[in-house]
Amino acid sequence: MGYWRMIRFLHKAEPFVEQRELELQVPFIQTAHSLIHDRSGAGSDFLGWLHLASEFPEEQLSRIEAAGRRIAKDSDVLVVIGIGGSYLGARAALNLLQHSFPDMLPADRRPLRVVFAGNQMSSTYMSELLEVLDGYEVSVNVISKSGTTTEPALAFRILQDYMTKRYGQDASKRIYATTDKAKGALRKLSDEMGYETFVIPDDVGGRFSVLTPVGLLPFAAAGINIRDLLKGAADAEKDLATPDLSNPAYEYAALRSILYHKGKAAEMFVSYEPGLHYVGEWLKQLFGESEGKDHKGLLPVSADFSTDLHSLGQFVQDGARILFETVLKVKDVRRDLTVNNMAGDPDGLNYLTGKSWRSINDTALDATVLAHTTGGVPNIVLEIPDMTEYSLGYMFYFFEKAVAMSGYLLGVNPFDQPGVETYKTNMFAMLGKPGYEKQREVLSNRG
Repeated sequence: MGYWRMIRFLHKAEPFVEQRELELQVPFIQTAHSLIHDRSGAGSDFLGWLHLASEFPEEQLSRIEAAGRRIAKDSDVLVVIGIGGSYLGARAALNLLQHSFPDMLPADRRPLRVVFAGNQMSSTYMSELLEVLDGYEVSVNVISKSGTTTEPALAFRILQDYMTKRYGQDASKRIYATTDKAKGALRKLSDEMGYETFVIPDDVGGRFSVLTPVGLLPFAAAGINIRDLLKGAADAEKDLATPDLSNPAYEYAALRSILYHKGKAAEMFVSYEPGLHYVGEWLKQLFGESEGKDHKGLLPVSADFSTDLHSLGQFVQDGARILFETVLKVKDVRRDLTVNNMAGDPDGLNYLTGKSWRSINDTALDATVLAHTTGGVPNIVLEIPDMTEYSLGYMFYFFEKAVAMSGYLLGVNPFDQPGVETYKTNMFAMLGKPGYEKQREVLSNRG
């Protein structure tokens, strides 16, 4: 299946970017493509995602599926503990692929509830989670390469204690760890306690890990077809392998680069389907953590239209000309409605009688793109075919490939995140963690 059937440009930021400008990017694209595929560029040790889907071991896939079935059989709720890439990809897929109101479905249609912990340090959130878990059968999936990242480690400490007190020795059969294959605190603890473990590959960074067991185990437990998800990504791998503008992931990266060098400071990811909300959150981490280095990079933000047109629309239309929009459009939505006729037309909407909600939503999209581009805001519109596992897997890979190219065009290492450690160092020092005494003294002297 060719890319034109999957990720399709409906708008390429015209008239702000001309074709000749894109064509001038081709030599740089070819160089960056070689850095990616020859694994010769900065961060090349973290390119394991490149062929991950097409080379996923059958034995590992079958084991993930079996564990997912076991979790769904044993439990009403799966608590997924993780932060960043260990959280956002899974939440994005569940939000897009599942029913909008899963908890309100009849019991025979209701999927396993997947809830999240360890993605912040709110005592209110954790206390209230513990409060409601008693009413359900529970399994836990803790995700961390090291096992010492503060937010998930804190959450797991309290949830491990909860599970042990509630289930006794059987707790070990309900706790699943996704971690390093050989080292780290979580690996050691899992081996000691007998938790079933799944491996985060050494050469896949967190924000690229959604198609590893990090995402696949929660998906399998929730009834998502992980084989279709991987098939979509594997087909994207084949489709997006050309080193020129015939590759839409590279064309998108080139558009972003041109707009950045024309002075745009922010990229707003926009969707018109609520199911894509957490895809926007995933994209913010993917692009922000990959490109925000050396005082470079676009600030990624996200918005849900038409909802946010009633809050952010004024700024986008008439505010500072600092941003461009990347709009994700779904061609075939999961469900549709037709506008009914109302006697007397009290709300003035009878002119819409017989029209589908999808067509009205699409018209809102087209009208907004026209308004914003006329107002001086470039718009890139990308269309995905539907809201299925296959299309989502394809889209995940599309953006992973695009950000690798975009990072190299920007002149940064797309696969590290050195700036993330600064706040951690300060926090450890201020909390009195052993080994951070000198930093604590420095911070104290600043006060």
